[in-house]
Amino acid sequence: MPEIEVEIGGRTFEVSCQEGEEHYLKFAAKMLDEEASVLTAQIGRIPEARMLLMAGLMLADKTAAMQDKLREAEDKMVEKEAELDQLRNVPQPEPKTIEVAVVPDTVTDAMAELAARAEALADQFEAKDPAA
Repeated sequence: MPEIEVEIGGRTFEVSCQEGEEHYLKFAAKMLDEEASVLTAQIGRIPEARMLLMAGLMLADKTAAMQDKLREAEDKMVEKEAELDQLRNVPQPEPKTIEVAVVPDTVTDAMAELAARAEALADQFEAKDPAA
């Protein structure tokens, strides 16, 4: 079991931890040291037990505030997921019917015949008018 030396509030402590957890211990000690440093800056030198207790309580307070924020965020996420599910489950609107006028074949045939006559007249006109 590794022995790690940590400094908290200007005091050095030897602490044991599980193999591979040294990083977590150092990180936790750093957080505790930051809180202890605030205390010693405000109050001055205080007994070791009191300093550790107060620093631990300050961290616990921050942790509780973060847990409250996390719960609020989770509640909002649940609400948004419910809203999203509700939107996903909305039935599709009925398709609109669009009516397109159908031109009868007789009209199309008549238009084609008119176009052919117009072209024939244009050809006749061009044949009579050499200036064109």
